[in-house]
Parts: sequence; C-alpha cells; structure tokens
Amino acid sequence: MKGSLWLAWRQQRVPAGIGAAALVVTAAIAAYYRSGMLDALHSGLFDHCATGPLYCTRSDTGLPLLLDVEPLKYLGALNIALPVAIGVFWGAPLLGRDRELGTHRVVLAQGVSRSQWFASRFALAAAITTALSGLLAGVFAWWWRPAADRSYGLFWYDITALSGSGPRVVAAALFGLAAGTLLGLLTRRVLEAMGLTLLVTGVTTLLLEWTHRTRLLVPPHTYVSAGTTPKPPMGEKWSTGDYGLITASGRHDDVMNCPFPSGSQLKECMTAHGYVARFYEASPTGDYWTFQWTDTAVFGGLAVLLTVVTMLLLRRRV
Repeated sequence: MKGSLWLAWRQQRVPAGIGAAALVVTAAIAAYYRSGMLDALHSGLFDHCATGPLYCTRSDTGLPLLLDVEPLKYLGALNIALPVAIGVFWGAPLLGRDRELGTHRVVLAQGVSRSQWFASRFALAAAITTALSGLLAGVFAWWWRPAADRSYGLFWYDITALSGSGPRVVAAALFGLAAGTLLGLLTRRVLEAMGLTLLVTGVTTLLLEWTHRTRLLVPPHTYVSAGTTPKPPMGEKWSTGDYGLITASGRHDDVMNCPFPSGSQLKECMTAHGYVARFYEASPTGDYWTFQWTDTAVFGGLAVLLTVVTMLLLRRRV
C-alpha cells in the first residue's frame, strides 16, 4: 500500500477502526442473545406453538409466549440508520475535509491526478462500507433465523426485519457514502455537508419505508375465497388491511356490507346482494425478496448515479 492509497488509508483508518469495533461488539451481543433464544426454544416451552400470526399462549396462565427479540430489533434499526451514519460521518468528510482545508492542492501537486485522488479515497471507503454493512446484515440474519416468521419471534414484514436485513442494507450504506461524498464536494464545508447528508439520506430512507407501507413498488396479491366456507388461514402473509366482497361483475365492495363470519348468515347476505366471493389483499412470504431486490435496485442505482455525478464535477470543481 503506497501513494494515494496509503494516504487514503491514513485518513480513513479512524472511521474504519470504529466500524470494526462496532461490528465486533454487535457480533458478541448477537451471540449472547441468540444463545438465550435457542435455550428458550429448546426448553420445550414453545413446542406446541403453531406457525402463523396468532399468538401462542402458556397453558397455565393463558399469557402470550414471546421470545426476547427486542435486542434483535435494535440491530435492525441500526442497519436501517447505517446509510445516514456512514453518509454523515464518513462520506461528507471524505472529499469535503480536503476541500475545506485546501490540502487537496498539495496532493495534486505531487503528480496525483484528480481521478486517482478520488478513486483511492472512494474505493477504499466503498470496500470497507460493503464489508461492514454486509457483515451486519449477516449477523442480523443469523440471529433472526430461529425466530423468523413466528408469533413468538419476528415476522419478515416487521420494519426492522424487512429493511434491516439482506442486500438492501449494503446498497443503502453505499448510497449514504455516495450522497455524503457528493455533498462534501459541492459545499466545501464539512459541517454543512454533514447536515445536508443527514437530510438527504434520512428523507430517502423514510420515503422508501413509505413505499413499503403503501405497496407502491411491490403490489400486493389478491386472494379470493368462496365466502360460504372458512377461508384458508393467512399464515405468514403481510395483510394490507383491505378486505371485501366481489360481485358477479367483478366489483369489489366493502366487507361491512355483509359483516358475518362464514356460515348461513353470510351466505344469505351474499346472495341477497349479488356477491359471489370475498377477497383480501396481502403480500406473501416470498415477497420478502421482491422487496429486498427492489430496494437494492433503488439504493444501488442512486449510489451509482451520485458517484458518476461526483466524478464529472471533479473535472470542474477541483
């Protein structure tokens, strides 16, 4: 390691060390709590619990049986906030500090091209960010697996699981790095760049979470049943809360037009109103990966776009 890459490492070893230390601490905490989770599952207390969203209860008290998944949720929240943290504390100073202090001129005067100056810093930061975010997402998945999609654990559509695991975490972290780097180049003031990065990455993350709730990018599936017999259990599907009745022409009406459980009353009401079936909308378990790859494409595309814009601006602003 020498030249501009050596200098890039010298400037980034502190955040890299902090990230490595945070990863080690997180892995140790995950190992401790996952061990307790496995002990609880192996105790036999949960053996009678069926899959699905309905709570499993204790036979003696009737109280819900739940695993301690709160620490796991904290890790998911950390992974969701990762692009903000990396963008603010790593991306914004990456070029912005040299620009603010004017030290980039000294580096360029030594025969280092603008492309080398940028590439060495950004490539190193991107490599460490990829490794760090990927390992954090892996720790979450390893910890989550024994309790995944169980009423006593954590379902795939919980915000901390859906957005705090998988390749989405890596793409989001790279987006945060790219956004902070571009804003650091544009503003020339690190503190100002950090504030703008906080705003941009925070708003983008919240917008993507909003698309999850509204199913804007990943439409739900529509499930239809006869209505005169009990419908199959929803299981691990993520309901939109949209239920209703279907006429012979295919029109969807509100479920309260016939607010009866399956049976003779519901059958009579449906016949009187001309309903032939009932429906509900939900996202099946397999849509976890659809959400994951959609988010990865969005964050990854933004990261690539912002990186290209940064490279183009370097020709004029340095």
